[in-house]
Amino acid sequence: MPSTTFDNLKTDKKNLVTQALLQEFSSYPLAQAQVARIIKTAGISRGAFYKYFTDIEDAYLYLYSTAMGEIHQNIKQNLSTPMVAADYLHYTEAFLDNVANNAYRQLIRLHFMQNEGLLNRVQPPVDVARVKDTPANAWAAMVLTHETLRQILITPELKSSLLAKLTASLQALERIDA
Repeated sequence: MPSTTFDNLKTDKKNLVTQALLQEFSSYPLAQAQVARIIKTAGISRGAFYKYFTDIEDAYLYLYSTAMGEIHQNIKQNLSTPMVAADYLHYTEAFLDNVANNAYRQLIRLHFMQNEGLLNRVQPPVDVARVKDTPANAWAAMVLTHETLRQILITPELKSSLLAKLTASLQALERIDA
C-alpha cells in the first residue's frame, strides 16, 4: 500500500498520480505495465514513484483497492439479517451497475482476465473469523455471487445467462437451508 508520503500529498497531485495509474493499469496488464509511462503521465520522477510505492505491484494494489472501495461505496448491505437470494441478486446487479459507468471498469476487467493470478499477495486478506462464522449456504452464495461477477466482467455478452444461473443456484441454496 502507498507510503505516508503519498497519503500526505496535496489532493491535486495525489489525483494526478492516481489517474496516471488508472491510465496505465486500464491499458496494460500488470505484466506489461511500466513505471516509465506512469511517471511520464503523472509528471513525477522515478524516485518520487518509489517514494510513494514499493514497486509497480504495490501501486496496482493501491489502485485496485481504491476502485473496489468506490464501487462498493453505494451498495448498502444490512448485516443484521441473513441475506436471501433476492438480496444477493440485488447486490450483484448494483455492483454491475456501478461498474458499467465507472472509470475503473477496464481495470477490473483486466484484473480478472490477467492480473489476478500475477499478484504475489492475497488481496484483500482473508478474514478467518468471518469465514468460520459464516453459515455454509451464505458462504456458498457469496462465492457464487463473486464468481458470477467475475465471469460477467470477462464475458459481458453472457450477463443474462449468468444472472439466470446465479438466480437458480441461490434459490436452490435457499431451499436447502429451509
